[in-house]
Amino acid sequence: MDIERLKHQHVGILTGVATMRRLSHAGIVENAAKLAEELKSLGGTITTHLAIEDRVLYPSLFKHGNQKIVDMAHAYQSEMQGITNAFVDFSRRWSSADEITRDPEGFRDHANTALKALHIRMQKENKEFYPTIEALQIPLGAHNTPT
Repeated sequence: MDIERLKHQHVGILTGVATMRRLSHAGIVENAAKLAEELKSLGGTITTHLAIEDRVLYPSLFKHGNQKIVDMAHAYQSEMQGITNAFVDFSRRWSSADEITRDPEGFRDHANTALKALHIRMQKENKEFYPTIEALQIPLGAHNTPT
């Protein structure tokens, strides 16, 4: 299965998380505008990534004949819903430099929770999920028949 676009988006997401971490360590108040901008950019990348997964990747895997793959896809999709909700809450709460400046420690705490969960998930997909589905050698979006 060709998932190069999804893997490329992972690089962008992980880079965004690392940029936010670096900016936070350099000073949350001093970098509030850059943090808000980076969060908006990261949110756009994540939204696009999730849309591809939900509209193309997961439906393709749900149609796969191997029940282990189907179960894995359901588990990953279900787990991602909680992570997505946490990230959406984080990005809405801290969408402006003013909000970040008003409560830098609140931002730090929320970022540590939301971004850590996102980072762990990306690493899990990169190490376990994507290699498994790449081995299937089926095109994304194909209407698969049981094998």
